[in-house]
Amino acid sequence: MKSFRKVTSRGVVLDRPDVDTDQIIPKQFLKRIERSGFGEFLFFDWRKDPDFELNHQEGKILLAGRNFGCGSSREHAPWALEDYGFEAIVAPSYGDIFRQNALKTGLLPVQLPEHQVRELMDRARAGEEITVDLEEKTAGGFPFAIDDFTRDCLLGGLDEIALTLRDEAAIAAYEAAHPS
Repeated sequence: MKSFRKVTSRGVVLDRPDVDTDQIIPKQFLKRIERSGFGEFLFFDWRKDPDFELNHQEGKILLAGRNFGCGSSREHAPWALEDYGFEAIVAPSYGDIFRQNALKTGLLPVQLPEHQVRELMDRARAGEEITVDLEEKTAGGFPFAIDDFTRDCLLGGLDEIALTLRDEAAIAAYEAAHPS
């Protein structure tokens, strides 16, 4: 995965609670096994409505309501968001599995108190750009919490395979010393 440090962009406001993974990427698009090509199907059913929020906004930071990414476990949801162009999501809360899947793809889910997310939404609606900075652990100037291990993995672009490959020499030495 690519490393994440900082993104500055207009915020895209999706002021809806309980946006589930079935709406993020509907089931009929889950047949692909590669991680790319899902962006065009993001919020597929909602995008048919000409008044749908994302039809009128562009940016790399999604500002969402509480419990974003709830519902069924599908890693395709963060793939679709990332393929569409989002690099970070800021919301008051997330579905646990969605949050973990997002982190594994390099999509940063920032959790802030609801009143701070609302302020960022207001600022985005006024046209202000927002910065999400992982090194400083701030989103729109508000501090957010993230554990050091996850932060280091995102900063270094290290997914689970890359973490394992950092120990490739030790693994090879162990394998050589323990023939089957």
